Amino acid sequence: MPKKNSLKEKLRTIVFEANTPLGLHFDQVLIFAILLSLLVVVLDSIESVSKNFHTELSFFEWFFTALFTAEYLVRIYCAPNRIKYVISFFGIIDLIAVLPTYLALMFPEFHALIDVRTLRLIRIFRIFKLTQYMSEYQHLADAMAASRRKILVFLSVVLMVVMVMGTLMYVVEGPAHGFTSIPVAIYWAITTMTTVGFGDITPQTDLGKLIASVMMLMGWGTLAVPTGIVTAEMSYARRPRRVDGDRACLTCMRDGYHFKDRYCSSCGSPLPPPD
Repeated sequence: MPKKNSLKEKLRTIVFEANTPLGLHFDQVLIFAILLSLLVVVLDSIESVSKNFHTELSFFEWFFTALFTAEYLVRIYCAPNRIKYVISFFGIIDLIAVLPTYLALMFPEFHALIDVRTLRLIRIFRIFKLTQYMSEYQHLADAMAASRRKILVFLSVVLMVVMVMGTLMYVVEGPAHGFTSIPVAIYWAITTMTTVGFGDITPQTDLGKLIASVMMLMGWGTLAVPTGIVTAEMSYARRPRRVDGDRACLTCMRDGYHFKDRYCSSCGSPLPPPD
């Protein structure tokens, strides 16, 4: 265990604790850097901009790569369990944020085999780094995780409905009206229930139009169900149970835990003892 006032402990507080003044400034700087690096990626995809400002874009790309590399190494150094951090979701995202630039530098022969933009566009995954610095993302992720069973049940019901209705439309309309197979009819049922309605396949018979009308009306209610499930879980998660929490998981960096919480709800790691 590092000493309370050691350099490692101080760095860990800044890097992993978002509820401290220095930790807050650290997160704000990184959010700004991530957004600017994404702007560089977008500008680099514009042929005229990339051609006229190639040197400047390359400079900024290497600057941000060096910055995120330093951050990644500091996080490995400060993490109490380095292996868990490296293989965690945020650890993998931190690695993906810097890997493409180094791959293009170390393997020029690989660089020549594929379109350079394919390799560069992997840098867009840096946007996922934002999720570890904004508590709103964490609340949404918690709500999605808590409601996953209800959503799976809901999706299974939707799947049964589209299979039944699609098969029925295949029987009613048939290949003569574009419903050449049951999978094609299920595709039509999905686009109709989700209110997308591409119009590439349309019913021609009166019975088929009646079935399509029922599917459209069902689609209105269907789209509202998962929204209500996730919203209810988000409301539950924002109850005072964890609002006053100031503890953070040292493995996945999720914060906001109450002093009574013992394990991280995201990665299952033991939480540090309360001060």
